[in-house]
Amino acid sequence: MPDVTTPIAAQTIKKVTKRIIPFIFLLYIVAFLDRANLGYAALDMNKALGLTSEVFGIVSGIFFLGYFLFEVPSNMLLYRTGARKWIARILVSWGIVVIITAFSKNVAHLYILRFILGAAEAGFFPGLILYMTYWFPAKERARAIALFMTAIACSYIIGAPVSTLIMDHIHWLGMPGWRWLFILEGLPAVLLGIVTYFYLTDRPDHAKWLTQPEKDWLKLTLQQEQETKSKLKQHSTREVLKNPRVWYLSLIYFAFNIGAYGVGFWLPQIIKSLSKLLTNTEVGLLTAIPYVAGAIAMIFWSRRSDRLGERRIHAAVPLLIGALGLMGSGMTTNPGIAIAMMAVAVAGMYSFYGPFWSLSTQYLTESAAAVGIAFINSVGNLSGFLGPYVIGIIKDATGNVKLALFFLSAALVVCSVLLFAMRNKQTPQSLDNSSYANVK
Repeated sequence: MPDVTTPIAAQTIKKVTKRIIPFIFLLYIVAFLDRANLGYAALDMNKALGLTSEVFGIVSGIFFLGYFLFEVPSNMLLYRTGARKWIARILVSWGIVVIITAFSKNVAHLYILRFILGAAEAGFFPGLILYMTYWFPAKERARAIALFMTAIACSYIIGAPVSTLIMDHIHWLGMPGWRWLFILEGLPAVLLGIVTYFYLTDRPDHAKWLTQPEKDWLKLTLQQEQETKSKLKQHSTREVLKNPRVWYLSLIYFAFNIGAYGVGFWLPQIIKSLSKLLTNTEVGLLTAIPYVAGAIAMIFWSRRSDRLGERRIHAAVPLLIGALGLMGSGMTTNPGIAIAMMAVAVAGMYSFYGPFWSLSTQYLTESAAAVGIAFINSVGNLSGFLGPYVIGIIKDATGNVKLALFFLSAALVVCSVLLFAMRNKQTPQSLDNSSYANVK
């Protein structure tokens, strides 16, 4: 195992972290903001376009069908063309689609544009996870992933009040605020796509901001890790997609995202249902509270996972806490307690990300990772369709969106059980079913 505790190691990791993490953190904030701003727009858009809860669930979820279909091809193209060019393309294309969404006249327009948005964004998240494997040794990766993925929580912390402020106060040219929401939040993706092309560095060899000794250490460390993985077995795309462990991890991520995206798209409406007196802006401010808890918990838990070198239990336990939080929020009629329990739920769910993706990447060779990460993410994100859609059905059938929280809670419990069940099967160091090794 490469030594990441030497002075040159600490110096290099610190420099790489400062150069890469803040920028991709910003990109992911914009990505999740453009993906989830539909939930805030729904506070006014649903009535304006005549959307039922079930239809809104389909509009929310159809994004993930386009995402699923184009995820693996997109990540394979990123691997071949380079992260800088392909991530820039993704940003510009999805930003344009979000801006066009502002001019939707009916539900058919929303269906088409949300599907295209999913296709445009496909490959972005797994591409960035793959990109980090080019820069961070395995021992440092959970913390790096957690720092980057804290952007999910921050996108809600920033996006919730900003989005609802736009809706309440910007009505330029006679257009309602929910339309300006898409225009003003789509523009940053286009601008950042242009910046990405000039700012990102594809590989350590091209990093003018590293000294030669730093480049040499980083390349040697990453090369040693790749050689360790490669000794076990190299795998074709077909072998990666046929491997039961990749499917198992995809199933885990599928169950998790039922809860994560169900909360992400519906939380503004859930909070709105707590009191008829709340304005959109107040809903936005209250929506941000659970995600503050999620960001703090996410960083703390991933650092603990790195320090102990353990992944599976660190991914499984927070999900049980998240499930309890969702159940508690669904059982109370007190708005303050409901929001506090939702904060517990989000803290639990977001603590899952860093350990899980470290667990998923630590046994894939670089070539296999390009396909494996994309496949796990794309299959897992299919539940982004299922979760919001089922919530819409439950709300239309019962008139109470909070009852859907029990469904989301059950999904998190299933996800946790699947992780605990890996104990007796052991987590493989490679994709070779005949050669498993103990990995915490």
